[in-house]
Amino acid sequence: MTTSRTISFTLNGEPASATVAPHQNLVELLAQLGLGGARESCAQGLCGCCTAIVDGRAVSGCLFLAVFADGARLETVEGLADGTQLDPIQEAFIETGAFQCGFCTPGFILMTRQLLEENPAPGEDDIRHYLSGNLCRCAAYPQIIEAVQLAARKRTRSVTPGHRPPTAAVLSDEERRREASATRSEGARGP
Repeated sequence: MTTSRTISFTLNGEPASATVAPHQNLVELLAQLGLGGARESCAQGLCGCCTAIVDGRAVSGCLFLAVFADGARLETVEGLADGTQLDPIQEAFIETGAFQCGFCTPGFILMTRQLLEENPAPGEDDIRHYLSGNLCRCAAYPQIIEAVQLAARKRTRSVTPGHRPPTAAVLSDEERRREASATRSEGARGP
């Protein structure tokens, strides 16, 4: 007999609760709450499409049981933007065209965020190694590496760690175009 239970947690900075079954995974919980950024693809924790941040650590949502989220702080790609203002990482992925179908993009964005929190100025090898657990079936790897490099530059321009000023205060439209162009001309290659 399986017994559902109610869990409470913080989701993208807001208190939340849900009733979950013992076998339910985090991706299913997030979908139940109307969030579709974390997607189940391989169901084995190998592709990164289901990435979510739990208590500051990236997890494979397809393997993480939802009951373990009780009392946890959950962050998803939907929580990165500040209202209508995208996070600099999201902007960098758009500006460099670091996606084709977009299925894997939320996982890459969250892993990029975690990478840049650990290493604000990663080299290309660091980026390749850190993102090696995420797969892009469209092979947008050169653009993904460009996006991470651009996001790192954007974030280093922030006034204080953890504070995201409006992008207009960080880069003008012309500066964004130059940054994206400079990143592409650096000749980023796929992992």
